[in-house]
Amino acid sequence: MISDEQPTLVVTCKLSPVYRRVVVETISDRARIIFLDELEQAAARRAALSSATVLLAHNTAKELRADETSLIGEVRLVQFLAAGLDFIPLDQLPPEVPVACNAGAQAESMAEHGLAMALAAAKHLPMEQAKMTRNEFNQSGATRMMAESTCGIFGLGGTGLALARLLKCLGARVHGINRRGESSVPVDWVGKPEALDSMLAASDMVFLTAPLTRETYGIIGERELKLMKEDAIFVNLARGELVNEEALYLHLRDHGSFVACIDAWWVEPVRHGRFEMKFPFLDLPNVIASPHNSAAGGNGRVNGIKRAALNCVRALTGEKPLHLISPDERAWHIGKAEPAAT
Repeated sequence: MISDEQPTLVVTCKLSPVYRRVVVETISDRARIIFLDELEQAAARRAALSSATVLLAHNTAKELRADETSLIGEVRLVQFLAAGLDFIPLDQLPPEVPVACNAGAQAESMAEHGLAMALAAAKHLPMEQAKMTRNEFNQSGATRMMAESTCGIFGLGGTGLALARLLKCLGARVHGINRRGESSVPVDWVGKPEALDSMLAASDMVFLTAPLTRETYGIIGERELKLMKEDAIFVNLARGELVNEEALYLHLRDHGSFVACIDAWWVEPVRHGRFEMKFPFLDLPNVIASPHNSAAGGNGRVNGIKRAALNCVRALTGEKPLHLISPDERAWHIGKAEPAAT
């Protein structure tokens, strides 16, 4: 049972020494910390989980044994390290336990990565390098400027807001969409999801930074791609499943001036245990690819761990945690995926 006198943080996932130190330093003397991976005996694990005030986890479905989930029914919070929880069956957790994602965990790193991909596409860097390997020196070929572009961001949350700040610094016009239709960062236009079509049509560059949910699954398909400009730059930093894979491949194949910058793929090692493509995107000259490493810049992952630990502190000290997941969102995960209505 939980002790009010001595709150306990149980870390269910295995952390590197660096990440452990971040958790310990952030929590400080506010609670005792138990790392579950250090406990081998079932009785010790059960005792730790039964005493937990807050859990810090990566994927409870893999970290908790079948008979352990029932022990955490009284915790104040299950805090996950990931910003997107679509791959975790949250409906297996006790329904009365608050659950929080780590929204904006590596926002700054991801925003820089998305900007770098978009600039590489706008300046035709990989395309011109490929031509130079064929002894083509296209010095007169026109490139594009961010300062003359309208950039649409679907998902004006932590990463989207960080990206908006960078884009505004370069003089871009920024349009954004989130569920609130509001922005804490000065942008040129902000709307709600029902205005997606208008934003797609107006944007020279489109950035996806929204979480994968029942509403966003498959939200970009053939129709939405055709709404975009012929020479649009499309950057996906979110989840591959926001986009219809076949529709994007065919659009890229048939529209050579349209460029896709893909960081988030449909089948990836962390969520699926492997990397797999149904279509040969990497054979197309108008694709710029990265292995979903946009969060890996500098101290990005360390910052993410610290943000998750700080939200644990809120729960440990009696404050309301941030980024709580609603019951409806908890009932949905990628195993129950259905394309969004378009």
